[in-house]
Formats: sequence, C-alpha cells, structure tokens
Amino acid sequence: MQNIVNTEQEQAWNGYEGVHWARHQDRWDAVNEGFNEPLLTAAAIGARDSVLDIGCGAGATTRLAARRAVEGRAMGLDLSAPMLERARASARAENLGNVVFERGDAQVYPLEGRAFDVAISRFGVMFFADPVAAFANILGGLRPGGRAAFVVAADGGGNEWLQALAGLRGLLPMGGFGATGGPGMFSLADHDRTHEVLSAAGFGEIATERVEAYGRWGSDAEDATAFLLGSGPGQHLLGQVDEATGERARRALEDILRAYEKDGAVRMRSTAWLVTAVRP
Repeated sequence: MQNIVNTEQEQAWNGYEGVHWARHQDRWDAVNEGFNEPLLTAAAIGARDSVLDIGCGAGATTRLAARRAVEGRAMGLDLSAPMLERARASARAENLGNVVFERGDAQVYPLEGRAFDVAISRFGVMFFADPVAAFANILGGLRPGGRAAFVVAADGGGNEWLQALAGLRGLLPMGGFGATGGPGMFSLADHDRTHEVLSAAGFGEIATERVEAYGRWGSDAEDATAFLLGSGPGQHLLGQVDEATGERARRALEDILRAYEKDGAVRMRSTAWLVTAVRP
C-alpha cells in the first residue's frame, strides 16, 4: 500500500467503523442504493471504459460500473482493509473478472497518467484531509476529456435519519454532529464550496444537482434503532453517556422511528448533491 496522509480517516475506517460497514454491507447498500442509478446515469459509462471508483468501500458501485464497462475495467480505491476484503469476496462470488480493488489514500495514491475515462464515487469523497489536493490527484488519473460523477451528502435538513438522531439532544451529546465542514460526512454539503474545491483542483464544466432517495434502514423501529446506534457515530455518542442514559436514548429513538415504519420496513429520505465535472 502507498503512503497515507489522511491518518485520522485511515484509523477510523480500519477500526470499528470499517468493520461495521464490512459486516453490514447489504444493509448499508439498502440505505444508499437509491443513489446508484442517478450516479451511473450521470457517469455515462461505456462498454469499453476504464472506471475509477473513489472511496469504494465494500465495492457495490465498483461492481455495478464493471458490469457496464463489460469490455473495459473498473478499479475501486479505499482506505479500509475490512471493506476491501468484503469487496473482493463479492466480486469473486459474482465472477467479475474486470474489477480490481486497491487500498490507498486518494490524496496521494499514484493515479497520474492512468488515463481513466471516468471517476465515480457514492459518498466516498467527503473525507479528504486536503480536498483540493485529493481532487487534483483524481484529475491526474483521468484522461483529457475524462469525466467525473460524485454523490455527496447534502445538508442535514434533508436527511431524515439525521433528524431522527437530532431528536436525542438532551440525552446524547450531539454537539456539532451533522455540521458542515470537513473532513466528514457533510464536508461538501455546501455546493458552492464543492464548486470552489473542484475548480481549484483543475476540473471544468462543474455542475451540481440535488437528488434524493429513500433508503431501507431496518425491518422495524427496533431493528433500525439497533443498526443506527450500532454504527460508528452511534457508538461514539453512546460511549459518552452512562448505560441508563444510553437505554433511554435507545427507547426514544425507537419511538421516533416508528413514524417511518411502513410495509414491513423503516424507510427514510436522504438528500445528496450529484456533482459532475470534466478534466479539460
């Protein structure tokens, strides 16, 4: 593996957070899969294209890209060893021979001159320590005229799962959870900032479109609560309070999530920016 400069994120995604995502790949894909079609449509992947998937995680979007680039190839890049192990296993199980996964930091991974036709990411480009440097490196991996399509989290107000967690203020130390800035989940929630970052990195023809999708968070309120509070952010919040307070927070979240139960599932709306750009 090449040099890592984003050490804080490297530690997070190779610790509890990465293990949780790897173990629950199917559940996280059920949360986010509504953004797959807008992302891949915007990417316009051709049969012979070479595709780079940044922050690919357990590889769902990389494998979808590989199926579209049937005579080409797809490469997934991520910091998380547990998630990449799951990604490789899934690719083998699906007999995909035109996909590879590499562990590395997109900010410094040697992408220059790789001449990818398109770079994609589903919620994987919000965690850079130096976003301008990272996007400049991604730009260098594209051929001239190569295109990029990224889905990044929009503001917390349009994300019902975040609103549900916000209902626990007074029980859990929410602090700045969900705040914009970075690196973090909402670091590119301000689309003007995203435009500035991509422009500084050298991209042109930058456009943003607000998109939304409903994700499946669990079979019922109890199941969805266990999943949310079992995630990295949930565990972080629970770890700051005593057991009794944590149990009250759990019951309160179950009450909140019952409003989202319908037809045997808890579904909540998420909003995102679909960002497209081109290497001049």
